[in-house]
Amino acid sequence: MNIDFHYGVVYITTRLGGLSPKDAQTVAHACQYIDDATTPGLLRFAGGEQFERFASAHKLFDYVNTQDDLNRLVWTPFHFLPAGVGKTLEQRAICRPDSDVARELVRHALERRGADNALHRLGTTLHTYVDTWAHQGFSGIESDYNKVSHLEADDCTREDWLERIERYTEHLIDKLQSDVLTRALPLGHGAALTYPDLPWAKWHYVNGKNEAVHRDNLPQFMEAADMACRVVQAWVAPQAADFAGQPGLSAAAKTALQQLLANNTDRDEMKRLEVIRDAVLAGSIPGIQETIPDYVAKGPGSWKHIATGIKVRDDGKVQPKYSKTFESSDYRKFHDAVKEQRFAIVQEILPARGLRLA
Repeated sequence: MNIDFHYGVVYITTRLGGLSPKDAQTVAHACQYIDDATTPGLLRFAGGEQFERFASAHKLFDYVNTQDDLNRLVWTPFHFLPAGVGKTLEQRAICRPDSDVARELVRHALERRGADNALHRLGTTLHTYVDTWAHQGFSGIESDYNKVSHLEADDCTREDWLERIERYTEHLIDKLQSDVLTRALPLGHGAALTYPDLPWAKWHYVNGKNEAVHRDNLPQFMEAADMACRVVQAWVAPQAADFAGQPGLSAAAKTALQQLLANNTDRDEMKRLEVIRDAVLAGSIPGIQETIPDYVAKGPGSWKHIATGIKVRDDGKVQPKYSKTFESSDYRKFHDAVKEQRFAIVQEILPARGLRLA
């Protein structure tokens, strides 16, 4: 999923689920920031203090991410959550929509309501949870299930894949073969290009097991939005026994949101986000009529810049001054949420199900 869903739709569902505008912005920002937090390593302060960061995404990860051992720590806990179903590790590593593992991750987040970074953890969890619908059938390890051939759209959602590959992997063009996407992009859905992330797309392919796979994204994305709303409804009602039993989106909101996603088909995700923001401001989604705040990933106004003063190209070159402001910042809270989620999945949830990936 792209920013139109992870930020725009998640903001809508969190507001309809009962969060205040400020809290909804925090959750939606953390949800999207999972895709934008690409700087790992220690943040060193001028006075000698240090803060550990862990990248929850890779730059251009959809297309050029190929190192299996390193990427299991990114793809598995944040983008391709294993369902733990099957006999072999390869089968158990496959991401499946709304799996028992995914629901356990959600329950982990709900149990942290009292933490100072609870909203940030809710946002990181929602990113991974809704991605189980978009990324189903793929995994965060090298696998035949990630191999793609005969990739085609069932509608007008054709992607000029050669242009995109040339843009992101120019060094591969000279070696282009019929299966270059699968060979070059063995992790996640890289070989399927952006089809899994487009809300309106209908598409099909053959995986490395010679299985024909047909996908219709819209009903899957709507189910993800509805379940995200249920999570938030459980969040604001701690007495709720089970988030899955919450009412979710109203029928009117579902109809309006589905129509919006179906017709918002620009290939530019930022333009799609603007369409969603315009629709919400106009009151097109029953139950919400307001301005969705701007999302700033990097630079002035970003969580990192507000917390540290670091500009985009300063990281590692400039050591900021440590203060109590950093401890209360969204940036610190987000990165702690990332570390907590990674530990919960890699060291607790998956091993308890006999799945050790890192």
